[in-house]
Formats: sequence, structure tokens, C-alpha cells
Amino acid sequence: MNSVLIIAVHPDDETLGCGGTLLKHKSLGNEINWLICTETEKDSDFYKNREKEIKIVSDMYSFSSVHNLELKTMQVDEYTMSELIPKISAIINKIQPSIIYLPFKGDVHSDHRKIFEAAYSCTKSFRYPFIKKIYMIETLSETEFAPSTKEDSFIPNVFVDISDFMDKKLEIMRIFKSEMAEHPFPRSERNLKALATLRGATSGCEYAESFVLLKEIL
Repeated sequence: MNSVLIIAVHPDDETLGCGGTLLKHKSLGNEINWLICTETEKDSDFYKNREKEIKIVSDMYSFSSVHNLELKTMQVDEYTMSELIPKISAIINKIQPSIIYLPFKGDVHSDHRKIFEAAYSCTKSFRYPFIKKIYMIETLSETEFAPSTKEDSFIPNVFVDISDFMDKKLEIMRIFKSEMAEHPFPRSERNLKALATLRGATSGCEYAESFVLLKEIL
């Protein structure tokens, strides 16, 4: 059995980027864990609604554990690496995942880039020998807006058939009502299915999610 950790900069990133894959992991008997990095002001109605959404989503995935670093959303770049790395390292050492999913290093959102940098620092094999696979995820509204340069382009090399889990992925995404809108807004059901269709066509199935494999230790 593998232990899986998805590091979601914002709640909903896990579903956008690898929701079907997480459900597939669960169906195969793997343990799945959710690390949320940011949250909004606690005295707001949005925060209260978001906390309810997180609880519902956690139950729908049947996560083995849910963690929240409680960083200020949209302001992660205000934290130093010496602040971020110990926080993330503590969770990784507690879970000891064999598989980690990270945000894409070139995502246009500065929160994503900063968390990637800090989290990837917590994957060195001599300090975290239990980590065997490291992937970057593709997050609609962030990854596709990265600069179109060779260094920043998302070029997937791993594809996961999620045809049996696409409906539930969409069902879970609907819980995050404030994050969804109609096409051509990037986070629409139409666009989620379009991306999964494209990745499926690339890999020979109905629907797929794609990843960049950074490291695999056999």
C-alpha cells in the first residue's frame, strides 16, 4: 500500500489537478492525505463557508488525514523559506508519503511557485528516504497561464486514466461553488472535461489527468 500526499496551495487545487487520480489511489487501497497551505481571514463568511466545503470534500475523498498550514492566501510570498520549509517538512515527516503531488513550478500564481520551491526542498532522499515518486500537477487557471517558454511550460510525461472517476471529480469540484463559473472561465465543468478529454486522447482513454514526473526511485 502506498501513502499519497497532495500538497494543495489552495483548497480545490487537489481536485483540479489530481482529483481523479486521488480517487483512483483510494480505490486501489492506497492511503491519501491532503495538505492545504492557505486560508482566508477567519472572521469572514467566506472562511466559514470554505471550512464547510473542506469538510464535505474531505469526506467525499475519504482522506486519511487533512492538514492546513493556515498561511495567508495570496500572500505566501511574504513568508521566508526558513518559515515555510519547517512547516511542510513536519507534515511530510508525520505522514511519510511514498508519493507526493506538488503544484507546477511555473504556475502563474506566486503562491503556487513559492509552495513548490519550499515543498520540493522537503524531498531530498537522504532526509526523506520514504519518498519514492514526486509529481507536479496541472491546475486549470494557473498552469496554462505560465509563460510560454521552455523552462516554464507544462510538458506532461505521466498520464492517469480517470475515466471511472471523472463524474465524481466533477461532483467534488461543484462543492467549491465560488471557484466555478461558466465557460470561458478556466474553472468550468466544460473546461475540466475538455482538458481531461485532451489528456485522454493523448494517452488512449476517455479521460485522463497528466503530470510531470520529477523523480522516481525504484
